[in-house]
Amino acid sequence: MNWKFLAGVLLGFAIGFGCRWLGIPVPAPPVLVGALLVVAMTLGYVIADRFPATRSAQHAGDCGGPTGQTKGGAKP
Repeated sequence: MNWKFLAGVLLGFAIGFGCRWLGIPVPAPPVLVGALLVVAMTLGYVIADRFPATRSAQHAGDCGGPTGQTKGGAKP
């Protein structure tokens, strides 16, 4: 199991427990559908992050490097 995942679950549990114990509103949807939406968005983000782009950048020549210099020699 990934340590970041475990740390995230423990932090989420701690925040939920703390909010309930202190009687403050939970910063998350209190219904199951809302909670599943948060889980689905998180999973989508994690899955999309694992798959790199399968095609090369179309406008890479227009992007400047650390100096801002493009292939055409123009600076922004």
